[in-house]
Amino acid sequence: MNQSVSTLLTLGDSSGVFSQLDILLVMTLSFFLTLVLGYVYRWTHNGVSYSQSYVQTLVIMGTVVALIMLIIGSNIARAFALVGALSIVRFRNAMKETRDVGFIFMSMAIGMAIGTRFYLLGILATFLLALFVIMMFKGNLFAREMQERILRIRVPLELEYESIFPAIFEPLLKSWRLVSLETVRAGELQEIVYSVVLHKDSSPQQLLEALRQTNGNQKVTLVMGQQEVDL
Repeated sequence: MNQSVSTLLTLGDSSGVFSQLDILLVMTLSFFLTLVLGYVYRWTHNGVSYSQSYVQTLVIMGTVVALIMLIIGSNIARAFALVGALSIVRFRNAMKETRDVGFIFMSMAIGMAIGTRFYLLGILATFLLALFVIMMFKGNLFAREMQERILRIRVPLELEYESIFPAIFEPLLKSWRLVSLETVRAGELQEIVYSVVLHKDSSPQQLLEALRQTNGNQKVTLVMGQQEVDL
């Protein structure tokens, strides 16, 4: 019993021959530590892009990485063989949020620590990383009020928007900048994209109504939160 407790609390490398107890301890500990990471992700997630399968993947990934590290141990030949085997895998899913990448690396790091039997390191790292994420979430660190919005306007091809829109923008917008121009509906219309900043005393409804009266009642979209939009 004392030997097991001593092994659990060691920070050293024990990547030699492993026993059934090592397998059980590595798999169980990596599973529960990545569960903690998954619950932290769920609690601190904002927006509408939450995915249950992604969180389950975090747990699976951490546990599998721990198993892989246990298999490799200190055998260089196994490591190169594993790299060759995994090189055929292709991941094509794009991350919906940049913070998701950070959680993937955290899950992998926890799995690597437990799989190489740095048990105390893995436990401490899990709870410290969870604490850091919760602190940033509760403190709303690096938040910034976004004043710029994306304005999309569809207009007929013959409309002289360069001379008409500035007269509409002037009383309602603090600034505006043309971002892109493209044809839509097989060339029947053109879509103009602006980056705009509203006056404090202007409302989005006023801007949309003024534009609809000018563009033949075509589609007008004002996107709240430019940083989340793929142009």
